[in-house]
Amino acid sequence: MLQFPNFNPYIFKLGPIHPTWYGLMYVIGFGCAYLLGVRRTKSNPAWTKEDVSDLMTYLMLGVVLGGRIGYVLFYGMGYWARDWFYPLKIWEGGMSFHGGLLGVTFLLWLFGRKKGKTFWQVADYVAPMIPPGLFFGRIGNFINGELWGRPTDLPWGMVFPGTGDGIPRHPSQLYEAGLEGIVLFIAVWFYSAKPRRSGQVAGLFLVLYGIFRSLVEMVRQPDGQVNFLIGEITMGQALSLPMIVFGLWLMLRRGPRASVS
Repeated sequence: MLQFPNFNPYIFKLGPIHPTWYGLMYVIGFGCAYLLGVRRTKSNPAWTKEDVSDLMTYLMLGVVLGGRIGYVLFYGMGYWARDWFYPLKIWEGGMSFHGGLLGVTFLLWLFGRKKGKTFWQVADYVAPMIPPGLFFGRIGNFINGELWGRPTDLPWGMVFPGTGDGIPRHPSQLYEAGLEGIVLFIAVWFYSAKPRRSGQVAGLFLVLYGIFRSLVEMVRQPDGQVNFLIGEITMGQALSLPMIVFGLWLMLRRGPRASVS
């Protein structure tokens, strides 16, 4: 049994300025995405550093706005019913990957229209840039001691003080960091190194993320305000299933062969 190392969520406090480790993880994640995007311009002459810089603005807006709106709709309707200003209280926490994905999808479409690129050209280019951000985001969840797993008797079971029960639990945040961050990045990055049909790189991202998230949800404690939907099915699994199905369709459908994305 391991004890959670009780991280201070704040990097430092200076008057009203209280930067958090969780916020820093977002900054690092976006920074990694930018560096990867710039690196990919070397193998794809259709993209420039200026394109990547513009793209990052769209990505950040999509992640923050979509992530917050998605959390409220998927997990926080009860909170919203009690407080009409709850969606605006981002400082209280609450972001949804699936909501962020929808927000990013919409803004990538807008970006493509502005730059004269198809949606799948943009989506295939962006897909390998996302996993590092997922990795650092889950590390942020771990530092905050949130989104812990279900009880376990495995030797790496960890006691999270936020549960208040002293029961060892799966460090599911680290499972997700490893699968959604490291493994997903390696798979999508190397897959994108060769010419693929339009939408296939994005499709692989959707399939693998959906599978990894669904697997971890089996040992992750469901959000208390939602709990299980049907039987042992969690909201995360329900939202991941369409990703897997749509991703498989993208990978298997016939379409024009694109350049290296």
